[in-house]
Amino acid sequence: MKNQEIIAKTISFVQKKLNGAEGGHDWFHTHRVFINSKQIAEGEDSDDLVVSLGALLHDIADAKFHDGDESVGPKVAKEFLESIKVEQDVIEHVIHIIDNISFKNSFDHRLKKFDSKELQIVQDADRLDAIGAIGIARAFNYGGFKNREMYNPKITPNLNLTKEEYKKSATPTINHFYEKLLLLKGKMNTETGKKLAAERHDYMLNFLDRFYKEWNGSS
Repeated sequence: MKNQEIIAKTISFVQKKLNGAEGGHDWFHTHRVFINSKQIAEGEDSDDLVVSLGALLHDIADAKFHDGDESVGPKVAKEFLESIKVEQDVIEHVIHIIDNISFKNSFDHRLKKFDSKELQIVQDADRLDAIGAIGIARAFNYGGFKNREMYNPKITPNLNLTKEEYKKSATPTINHFYEKLLLLKGKMNTETGKKLAAERHDYMLNFLDRFYKEWNGSS
């Protein structure tokens, strides 16, 4: 099977699988990560098929929607790729990407068991979608989905979260900027990713400045 056919089948599978998903983790999120990945990969020496499949399947079964079970996504992806006869070494690489892409694993460097240029590309693409205007929209969409406060001045961000604390956190959405979103610029892997992240990071800082002004009744 040609690469383009594999990608087309994967797109169709992901679209169906994510139908009705929470708005910040739906097909449109996956598609943006796919597009971002292709843009970043243009300046890198990488395997196009692995990058494409890693981007398309990275959120096929996000653990936060499966009671924190991080094994579901890799299992679903593996079964699908095997069903369309993708080569085993490609499948293994894609599974490694899914296993290692998450921000929450950065809380414990001992958890990093795998690295590759393809992982770096997809990880940067995913992190780009978590910042800037889209990142702001996704953060508040998920906060509303979980019925969380937008902001509570009495609840300060925790800048020393462990992985488990991060996974269980139910603090206001504004705290998420300090506990994750504003940290992502410094965690980008590729030069293209770093450049794109800088602009989106500045946009979030401007948003927060405006948010606090309006919160306090000034324009």
